[in-house]
Order: sequence, then C-alpha cells, then structure tokens
Amino acid sequence: MTQPTPLAGLKVIEFTHMVMGPTVGAILASLGAEVVRVEPIGGDRTRNLVGSGSGYFPMYNRHKQSIALNLKDSAGLDIARKLVAEADILIENYRPGAMDRLGLGYDSLSEDNDRLIYCSEKGFLPGPYENRTALDEVAQMMGGLAYMTGPPGQPLRAGSSVIDVTGGMFGVIAILSAVEERHRTGKGQKVQSSLFETTVYLIGQHMAQKAVTGKAADPMPARISAWAIYDVFQTKDDPIFIGVVTDALWEKFCKLFSLDELWADESIRENNNRVAARDRIMPQIRELIATYKRDDLIALLDGTGLPFAPIARPEDMFEDPHLNASGGLEAVTLANGTETKLPALPIEMNGSRPSAPAKLKEEGADTASILLDLGFADDQIATLRSNGAVQ
Repeated sequence: MTQPTPLAGLKVIEFTHMVMGPTVGAILASLGAEVVRVEPIGGDRTRNLVGSGSGYFPMYNRHKQSIALNLKDSAGLDIARKLVAEADILIENYRPGAMDRLGLGYDSLSEDNDRLIYCSEKGFLPGPYENRTALDEVAQMMGGLAYMTGPPGQPLRAGSSVIDVTGGMFGVIAILSAVEERHRTGKGQKVQSSLFETTVYLIGQHMAQKAVTGKAADPMPARISAWAIYDVFQTKDDPIFIGVVTDALWEKFCKLFSLDELWADESIRENNNRVAARDRIMPQIRELIATYKRDDLIALLDGTGLPFAPIARPEDMFEDPHLNASGGLEAVTLANGTETKLPALPIEMNGSRPSAPAKLKEEGADTASILLDLGFADDQIATLRSNGAVQ
C-alpha cells in the first residue's frame, strides 16, 4: 500500500510518554516524517500499562523508530544532543523543567540548531497554573468538559483520551505553522499546546451560549436541545440515535414515517416551535420507533439524508464495513507478534489515505542503526551498551 508522504524529509526526535506527546509524533509519522522515539533503558513504561492504558502504546507509536538511551549518563545525553542537532522537530511532554534540567531545553538546543522547532506538550500554557501537574481528566474537570458531559452534579469525563489527543493535534498545527514560517525566516522556534487550554477551546461553544443568551449552559444530559428530535430511541432490540436538525428534514421525516397528523400541524413546521412542543411530540415518536427492529430502521433511514446512528462499541469498529472498505483501518503487528487493525489517520490527500502496514518496535530496536548513521563504529556501540549508556 502506498501512502501520501507530504512530510517526507522532516526528521523528528520524540521525548514523550503516555498519550499527548506520542499523538503528535504519530500524526507526523503517518504523514511521512521520520520519527525517532527516545526511550529510557528498559523502554517507556507506557508500553506495560494495563487496563484502560493498555492500548496507549500501540495506538500512538506506530511508524516510529526507537532508540533507548540513558539520559542520566553523559554519553547517553551526548547522543541525544547529536540526534537533535540534525533534527527539524523535537517533541516532549515531560513535567515543566524536566528537559531543561537535562540540558535539553529549547534555549540550549537551539544554540546548536537554530532551525529546530521545539514542541512542548504541557498541562497548561504559561501562566499561574503552568507548574501544576495535569492529566486529561484534570483538564476535563477544570475546563468544564466533565461538567457538561455528566448529569447535573455528577461530572463525568469523556469516554476516551479526547483532550490528550486533541491537544496533540493542536501541537501538530503549531509545528506545521512553524515549519511554514521557517520557510520564510530560516529559523525555528518553540511552540506549545496544552491540556487545559485545549479543553477550554472545546467548551467555547458553551461559553458563547452564555454570552449570547445570558443563561449558563446546562450539562448535556439536562440541556434544552437545539432540536426537538435529537436523541437516542429504543427499538424492538437495540437503541439508535436519530436527529432531525432542519425544517426540510422534518418534512422528510414525517413523510418517511407517514406522520400525516404531525406534518399537518403547521404550528410546528419551524424548528424552534418544535423544540417548544417537544414534550408533546416525543412520546409519539418514541412509540413509533419502538415498533421497528434496529436493522430494519437503518435500512429505512439509509440514503434519506436523515442523520442516524446505531449505538456502536469500540470493538465493533474492527469489522465496520465502511472502515474496512475505505482504508480507515491499517494493519498493525504488535510487539508480541499479534496482528490487528487500528485506525488510520482520518484524512484523505489527493485521493489516498495516509495509511500503511505498521509493526511496533521493541524498545531500542533501532539503536544500532541510528548510532551508525551518527558516525559511531560497531566497537563504540558495543562499549556504549556495556556501559549502560544505550540499549
């Protein structure tokens, strides 16, 4: 399988763990950049997380090389500096000040490589909170997303690492903006994205709602929807979501289900009036939908232009016909040899998906080849290994 490689030629060095930082490198690698992960001796601990963390490493570390260095050893640290001296981009998401204490901060590294674009993925952008430790969940709680997701009084984090991943995406946006600016100036720069500010950007629509209406937004389970029919409905077997979000779709919905009486009611032809009459309309709609089996309802709705969705689980995506037919899943061989499929980058470029088979590397799998490219001889590499500077 061939793939678009618009970032071919860009060299990226990644000092990351968990999700946010690796997401940045994963996106760049999927677009053709050469990404080298610097892992500690013994490997990034993210590799061995259990439970909800067990999918982090395979999802966000495909298409990358791995070198294992002891950054507390002067020889290992020197190798890291040599790698960065030849790189276009550095990504890091360690605690504030950690890279500076190692001598790997932007000010130090840019002295040897003024074209370096240095991306720091943090909990907070500079300000009063910047030295706090943040996690995806911390940001969701602080930034208002958990409040909006759960029922009133029961804040609930979203069901995936949405802030880590979106924060990583904003990091990519900043990096590519800096690459474009470097085309004009010849100089790199430090860029940052963060968990907290990412969360606030995502709930900005609710802040704007308060500004527009003068009333604070209610949590999503208690909200007044912008549309009368915009909900999950129970069929004879499995639930399904249906949304009727325009007046034209209301007409189509009524005609599709032979709702002649509702369509004849001109007082609810306009959306806002339907919202006001929701308590009158919805029981009739729920009773109607409950007469169908889910698959029969999908067959009826498909192709009509009405928004609908079966309620799927993550594991259902492995066999999703659209994803499998369109290149939405790429073949991945896990480090233990297990073969699976994982989501490809969700974009298309010039008619092709940025997707190719991937094999997760063991920690330090590329140490020798990377050191050879840096000019080290075989005997020097052996000495570095025996001294514990590399793996």
